[in-house]
Amino acid sequence: MTGGPERYDCHRDHGPYAGVSAFLGRVAADRPRLAARHTVELRAIAPQLDPAARPAAEEEPIRFHPARRTAYLAYGAAELVAAWAGTLRRPVTVRFDHVASADETTAELLDALARRLGSTPVRLDLRDDAASDPAPDERTPQALRRALGDGLAGGFYHHAARVARRGRATVTPDGDLRHWWAFTTGLATALAALDRAAEALDLYDEARAVTDDPKITMSAAYATAMLHARHLPAADQDPEQARLWLERALHLAAGLADPRQRLLSTVFYEQGLALLDSRAGRPDRALRLVDDGLARLTAALGPGERPQDLARLRHNRAQVHLALGDPTRALADLDTVIAHDPDNCEYYVDRAALYRAAGRTRDAIRDYDAAIRLGPHLPEAYYNRAVLQQERGRPGRARADLERVLAIDPGHLDARIALVNLHVERGALDAAEADARAGLAGAPQDPALLCTLGLVRAERGGPAEADELLTRALSEDPDLVEAWTNRAAVRFERGDVAAALADLDRAVALSAAPVPRYNRGTALARLGRWDEAAHDFAQALAQPGLNRALRRDLRAELARCRRALAG
Repeated sequence: MTGGPERYDCHRDHGPYAGVSAFLGRVAADRPRLAARHTVELRAIAPQLDPAARPAAEEEPIRFHPARRTAYLAYGAAELVAAWAGTLRRPVTVRFDHVASADETTAELLDALARRLGSTPVRLDLRDDAASDPAPDERTPQALRRALGDGLAGGFYHHAARVARRGRATVTPDGDLRHWWAFTTGLATALAALDRAAEALDLYDEARAVTDDPKITMSAAYATAMLHARHLPAADQDPEQARLWLERALHLAAGLADPRQRLLSTVFYEQGLALLDSRAGRPDRALRLVDDGLARLTAALGPGERPQDLARLRHNRAQVHLALGDPTRALADLDTVIAHDPDNCEYYVDRAALYRAAGRTRDAIRDYDAAIRLGPHLPEAYYNRAVLQQERGRPGRARADLERVLAIDPGHLDARIALVNLHVERGALDAAEADARAGLAGAPQDPALLCTLGLVRAERGGPAEADELLTRALSEDPDLVEAWTNRAAVRFERGDVAAALADLDRAVALSAAPVPRYNRGTALARLGRWDEAAHDFAQALAQPGLNRALRRDLRAELARCRRALAG
């Protein structure tokens, strides 16, 4: 890539990842070995690089991707470009035109590149030059439907919504009901994925108002049920409405003339009922529905037919087995699902959680490794692997995973808190304070971050600020034991033993853990209340799983109390 600036047109009319897709293609051609480490991102962003790749809509995904997946893809693509930039011998200018008119996927990736490439030889020239008005979309309804299907399957929901609206503008329900419905339900699906489920509900109401076609009203009933069950904000979800709409969908499915379609629709609509039953505390009833659906589907399908559908039901059954307290059967179902669909990262995350609960840490880490390899940098896989690495006494590996989580998703509070705590444990107070303040910039009232920053400020000789931070944490979460314990320590060191004792009374009332009792015993001993202090030390010693140092200190303090009582 030499000579004048490379130029790429980012206008949204060219689709998702316009401009950046071609740029990544040039990077991949320039450094194929680097590109081989980023096949997941490149397959999604620049499918033209793989001549054998099928359109996304033909891949038969089990479920639609979450909208946040594009942020993970952007992170991976930026890592690829940064690695490529590190191989360059001279600066390179890359010009992107029509940035202001770019699709959301392109804008997101350009933002990731700008953040990641700040000190590299790659100079980004982002042009917001005004674009001409978009040309009328002359694609046929069939072509628009294909583009809509690819957009939905790829998880490019803003683009899919635009295509669906263009499609709805080209047809009417009176003139072309089949295409109008495809664009309408596609638009509703995109809006639901973008957390605009109320607008999706309006579209299904519109569909019911313009047609009584049984297949359309059946599909609309099921989709409406899922909006009430899954996609509306939690406060607005209505399981009873969801059940009524599912029953309506099942009634209409029973009237389908094609026996095969009747079976498929019935089985999958019943999975919605199973979901509601499981959430309502009736996993036994949910299991009967899933088992029955699997049996009927298996009997009706030929060998190797619709494997994704069977995998979906087995995955559902694994969740129900887990709700029933049967992790062994849940694990057996997930083993079967992964054997038939070994490239789905979500299944490995689910199985890793089961391994972790069973104490099979190595197996869990191996599955998180697989999820990270197969998926587009899933923050939860990195985070959960970090927790396991920390439990195994590998803080360096845990820290690396947590830093990766925050590079992908700076707003991941659990990772931020865990990383701050790791910094505290290794005595890196500057790093701990910087990360805690970075987290509070996005979540200024988070009690765990306020608590940890209070601990750091106390360690760094700022007791007044520490007390104020811990008090703020307790105002947000009065049940946060660590905040009561830490504020007590601050007040104890400042000589206010009575206030420290009051805080420790609250901590002990909230938790049976040994540290609050140990600390309260120390405060009681300072006040000369030896009998009460001895009781606390003895109670703390009786707790299982004490580490050696704490056990030694508790025994020494208990012996001191007994000597004082004896004297």
